[in-house]
Amino acid sequence: MINRRKSRELALQALYSCEMSGDDVFEPVLQAFSDENEGQADVVEYARQLTRKTLAAKTSIDEIIKKHAANWELKRMAAIDRNILRMAVAELRFFGQIPYKVVIDEAVEIAKRYGTDDSGKFVNGIIDSIHKEMIQNNKNKESGVPDGTNAPEA
Repeated sequence: MINRRKSRELALQALYSCEMSGDDVFEPVLQAFSDENEGQADVVEYARQLTRKTLAAKTSIDEIIKKHAANWELKRMAAIDRNILRMAVAELRFFGQIPYKVVIDEAVEIAKRYGTDDSGKFVNGIIDSIHKEMIQNNKNKESGVPDGTNAPEA
């Protein structure tokens, strides 16, 4: 069984490393973990998938976060919180087999562990808001009600 918490923590390290270096090269982080933790290829593979998806969609993910982080500029957020949010949004968007409650709970627990005293609440509020909007958008698509994203301007 995959230890997804470990995968998420590893993905967070990779994303943080990419952000701090200004480069999207994350394989060395994953390889170092793999070298130190023989037999955990599944942990590394999920971290790799999550990191790749997050980086590939970073621009659109950041726009989603900005929309829901009222009064917070993305660049002024703590780097750990920002990358936890990115990772959680990527899981919500691209890993549909993971229940949203698990994504939110994991993001909050990782934020509590690696962030500040307020990181858990901060991450929870934003991810919960994003998830609620995703549900509403899906309901609108299923019912044929436009969500405004492709509506012609009046």
